[in-house]
Amino acid sequence: MMSGITNVSIPSTDEDLNVTDLQRTLEAHRPIKIGIISVLGVMITLGNIAVVMVIASAVSGWSRNSRYFLLSLTGADSAFGLLIMPLNLCVSFTKEYNGGPDPFCHVVAFFNATIYSTCMYTLATISLERYIAVFYPLKYSTVLTRRRALLLISFAWIFPPLLLVPISFPAGIIEVHFSRASLVCNPLYSSNVTYSLALTCFIFFPCSAIMTFCNLRLWIAAKRQRLKLRRHSWGGGYRPKVALRVLVPVMTVYYTCWTPCVVIMLYNAISGSGVPEWIEFIAVWLPTSNGFLNCIFYFWINHSFRRKFHLVLQKLCLGHCPGSDSDSSCVNSVESTVVPGWNSNNLLHERFSSVSSNCTLLTLMPPQTNIREPEPA
Repeated sequence: MMSGITNVSIPSTDEDLNVTDLQRTLEAHRPIKIGIISVLGVMITLGNIAVVMVIASAVSGWSRNSRYFLLSLTGADSAFGLLIMPLNLCVSFTKEYNGGPDPFCHVVAFFNATIYSTCMYTLATISLERYIAVFYPLKYSTVLTRRRALLLISFAWIFPPLLLVPISFPAGIIEVHFSRASLVCNPLYSSNVTYSLALTCFIFFPCSAIMTFCNLRLWIAAKRQRLKLRRHSWGGGYRPKVALRVLVPVMTVYYTCWTPCVVIMLYNAISGSGVPEWIEFIAVWLPTSNGFLNCIFYFWINHSFRRKFHLVLQKLCLGHCPGSDSDSSCVNSVESTVVPGWNSNNLLHERFSSVSSNCTLLTLMPPQTNIREPEPA
């Protein structure tokens, strides 16, 4: 969700002079903000293009359902750079600062809130899929069938627009204004406190609860298994802190990017007051940076993803090797040189690094029975 601030607070004394000074300050800072937004948009777009190039086809160790969820996340993240940023920059260039609300700004605010909310729901569904794959590996194919996975993805994309559609109507239940501080079209959440609080209860808090529960359970299981391997001297080449390096950063980045935006939104809804210029700008645009960081923590940290990315990049740069026999040797040479030392110990590391598949983190399960990994749904 976008922050609900529409204007920076203005002192009551010498109001006209302060307003003029504030407008000059905002105008002076606008090129810097546009540059930051543009750079962030390019990073998000390029990162997600690389992700699509890799996961458009099968990736070793990732089930079909996993690819569906991750493609959904990539689509939501790509919308930050391809839709949200261009629309808001367009409004920033065309709308006069003294202008009031207009229908186009309502539409832009609706897209802003919809993409933000869809991204949160998608992150929650990925955490849920990962939780089922790790703790219920034998039931995975029956609990999370292909149809149910697609229904979860559809819900993440359909429910937010239905919930946020009042924002798109100029004469609706909530006002929308262009924010000169953050350069976005924002709902004025203080104009409808009940609706604003309902949005947080239906979007931010449920998604955060699901992500926290699932990732905390996975982290605890990983910690127990690490201690068990250490006691039995089964570590070998296994990297004991890999779970910390994957699960903890995922949650840290999520709360760092989303919490300031939601807190300021609630503050604006309840108090009706604004916040300083740069605090608003950072809080509003931090969630979009999550679209780039997701490329790192959900994809680039994974060995199989990096290996296939190098393979795809090799094919794009060098083309195909002439002859069928040399084709095979070309692919084999790439696979053998991209990740040297790929062995069973690295495979164990891969199971911890992979964030979403039937084989993801299965080594976390207590070895009470001989569990065979099910076929992907």
